[in-house]
Order: sequence, then structure tokens, then C-alpha cells
Amino acid sequence: MFSPGILVAALLLFVAWHASDTVAQAVTYGLIAAAAASFLPVFYIIRGVRQGRWTDKHVVVHSQRRLPLLIILVSTVAGTAALALSGAPRELLALIASMVASLIVAIPITVFAHWGISIHALVAAGTVAALTVVLGPLATIGWLVVVTVCWARVRLGEHTAGHVLAGATVGALAMSALFPLLSSS
Repeated sequence: MFSPGILVAALLLFVAWHASDTVAQAVTYGLIAAAAASFLPVFYIIRGVRQGRWTDKHVVVHSQRRLPLLIILVSTVAGTAALALSGAPRELLALIASMVASLIVAIPITVFAHWGISIHALVAAGTVAALTVVLGPLATIGWLVVVTVCWARVRLGEHTAGHVLAGATVGALAMSALFPLLSSS
């Protein structure tokens, strides 16, 4: 329920709805954003699991993460460009651009430093931070979800406390600092 693909899609669809002038715009821009940053990468990963290229949908084997992370980044960048070219609302563009920024930080840490920054924690914290920017203090209750996601990743043995803390920090900073800055510029 709180996997990165689901949270990313839900957040992008919500912000598209919040930022658009019409229902048609919200659906169009929301689906473009969600397809680029969530649906297509998730489909690619699931297809790779079925073909035996990676062990599971979370790609827990770090040596297998390079290509899936690259596909996520390229697809999200392409979605950002498509949204910009189609005249999407500034708030949605700022959100997806902030997602790209967090990926640009997280991917080299995982791929080149061979250190398992938690994408689950990054996305969970980024989602709550973005919702706090959009909705205000009411959304801060979502930090309980972030703590739960971080605890679960450590409890399952997928990450250390350092991995989830680093992921949550990158996600929270991208969305609490960069997202509002790009939204208002």
C-alpha cells in the first residue's frame, strides 16, 4: 500500500487535481505524470522480474538496481519534459521536477557508492513533505506513515537505520525545500 510506485502515482494525481483548472486537465496531466514516474517504471520492473532479470519488484539485490533506477530517472525526466511542453500547471511541474532532483541524489549513492539508500523511505517522506506543502499542517499526521515505512524496511532486513534515515532525509528535503521554491518561482 505504501510502496514507492503507489505513493508517487497517488501524489502526482492529487497535485494534478489540486493545480488544474478543469477535470479534463487534471486527468490528462495527472495521467501523463503518473505514467512517466510510476506506471511505466513499475511495469518495466515487473516485466523484468517475470523474465528473471531481477529477484523481486523491490529489486532488493543492489547489484540489480542500476538499470531499473536509470529507467525510473529517464522516464520521470521525459514525463517532466512532456508536462512542460503541454503547459501543465506550475505546481505539478515543480513536484515532478523535485522528484527528479531526489532521484539525481539517490541514484549515484546506490549505484556508484554501493550504499542502499532506501527509496521506500525517500518516497514516503517526500510524499508527506509535498502534501504538507500543498495542504498545510494537517498533512503532518502522515509522518506516522513515514516512521512505519522506515521501521518496516529495517525490520524486514532490507535496509539499515542509516539507509532509511538517508532516504527519508533526501525525500523530505527535496519536497519541503525545492518543491515550494519551484512552485513559486
